[in-house]
Amino acid sequence: MRSIIIGTAGHIDHGKSALVRALTGRDPDRLPEEKRRGITIDLGFAELDLGDVHVGFVDVPGHERFVKNMLAGAHGMDAVALVIAADEGVMPQTREHFDICRLLGIKSGVVVLTKCDLAEPELVQLVRDDARELVLGSFLENAPVITASAKTGAGLDELRTAFRQVALSLPLRSDELVPRLPIDRIFTMKGFGPVVTGTLISGELREGDELELLPVSKRVRARGVQVHGKQVSLAVAGNRTAVNLGGIDATSVERGMVLAAVGRLRTTQILDVRLDVLPDAPRPIRTRTRVRLHMHATEVLGRVRVLQESGTIEPNSFGFVQLRLESPITALAGDRFIIRSYSPAQTVAGGMVLEPFATKHRGKDLRSVRTQLERLEESSHRLSAFVESVGVVGLLMSDLAARTGWNDQVLSRAIDEATNSAQVINCGGVLVARETFERLAQLTLEEIKQHHADEPLARGLARETLRERKFGRSHPEIFRAVLAELERRRLVIADKEFLRTPEHTLEIAGEDAALRDSLARVYVSAGLEPPTLAEAFARAGIKQAAHGRRILQLLIDGKTLIRIHQDLFMSAVVLESLKARLRHYGETHEPDRLIDVGAFKDLAGVSRKYAIPLLEYFDRERVTRRAGDKRLILK
Repeated sequence: MRSIIIGTAGHIDHGKSALVRALTGRDPDRLPEEKRRGITIDLGFAELDLGDVHVGFVDVPGHERFVKNMLAGAHGMDAVALVIAADEGVMPQTREHFDICRLLGIKSGVVVLTKCDLAEPELVQLVRDDARELVLGSFLENAPVITASAKTGAGLDELRTAFRQVALSLPLRSDELVPRLPIDRIFTMKGFGPVVTGTLISGELREGDELELLPVSKRVRARGVQVHGKQVSLAVAGNRTAVNLGGIDATSVERGMVLAAVGRLRTTQILDVRLDVLPDAPRPIRTRTRVRLHMHATEVLGRVRVLQESGTIEPNSFGFVQLRLESPITALAGDRFIIRSYSPAQTVAGGMVLEPFATKHRGKDLRSVRTQLERLEESSHRLSAFVESVGVVGLLMSDLAARTGWNDQVLSRAIDEATNSAQVINCGGVLVARETFERLAQLTLEEIKQHHADEPLARGLARETLRERKFGRSHPEIFRAVLAELERRRLVIADKEFLRTPEHTLEIAGEDAALRDSLARVYVSAGLEPPTLAEAFARAGIKQAAHGRRILQLLIDGKTLIRIHQDLFMSAVVLESLKARLRHYGETHEPDRLIDVGAFKDLAGVSRKYAIPLLEYFDRERVTRRAGDKRLILK
């Protein structure tokens, strides 16, 4: 059975609730004050079974004071019944409600002329003409205009037929998204606890599901699920759904909160959006304008930053803006919203979320930002556009899921398509645009080559140095993937610590080779009491300390010299001789094989200044092991 949500829209006292009651037999006005005053104040709900189609009605208030309540229900609509009283015609809230429906992207509906029993045929025709003029050029331009009376029943059968045709003509709701239920009503049932209701705008909800309540990030459980008042095991997208929540008190839940799959969606306070300003907006939208954002069932205050140099969007035009909100909300790319002025509250614009997790933009970047947002408007390019927008940072799959709301199957398929088409590189779970990846690879290669030019005697560029210089903002997976690709192309040779090009060699000749050999002889002749670096460089004939350290590094890399402690180096030949003597000492002191500091000083012929660092070095090399205040000489 097809199931859709049809919302009423129209001016106060034009018969919206009476029409729903006549069609369904259920009064959508549920509050005592509504019944006493004869007007709809909050959302009302009813259902209509048309055989192969099930219609859920959301009846909204028509009074201008309750437009925000109307907006809480409008976001779940598949289609609209635009209600106009035949004895009054098009009124201010008729126009505002119609504007809201257009801005929310509603694609279908029916125009209903109510109270036809109170108007003469000539007046009904005039109202019909006014209605046609109102919807000209809109999604309702070719919609049926049906004359009806809730009092006499005239036109109701025709209206039911029209609703059925609308339902059958609408495309099925997407099955690509995770469950999301914006909450528009909360109440407590004795013996059951808190119950929340809303239109399930995507995904499926099952009894027993673990869910997350956003933006408070509270885990709850669906103890029971109802659709149109009937207990069910499964609710699907498009159903008016009630969920009995476990794990939370009703006082902790508010209208505007969202029930969603655990860990899939996130809250945000900065959005990049396309904004369409209404023709009759009283003034342009300017940067720093304070506004009311209505999205799904929530209302939140925020400020506008217009993303064009003029800082202004005129009425009856559109542009890209950034919304900076005063409270967190849950939003996905593609979500529709309404903007109302701060004071007096009046609907002035609406639009679509393009980047739900935006960052503040610099003025000089506005042109490139607009280009990126134009790409995000095209849903077919959404994945690659998101990946491009984060640049060298890279996009985690969890970040992509939070932006799009795609379920696992769609997420996996989209990533496969993007990587197979070479638009995107998957770096171990982090996505980066191919162009960005290639630019990072080129920068890496250039940095290594420049290091070779600056430090020709160095073993190579340290991995960590490169990471800090060129990949400081990137996820580690991107750094590793770029190096792996350069190695695969045989452009870079990487070891545990250093990176070099295949052409780079540590072979030296001429004066540098002579200085290297001279420095090695200095350390051999110094034995176990080596000079300071400055003294060693001077004895070897090295005039510049920086040059001397490069020569020293060559001897260290070649294992000719060994670092004992900080700037204390010794000849490997001298150390091997001492190691042999130390082991011989152990063999002559079986079975204990122990040596104290004093005996080691005598064995090595050195002072305590050198004895302690040498013993610590032998401990690290597993030649000795501490045993109290002595050392055990290992076999």
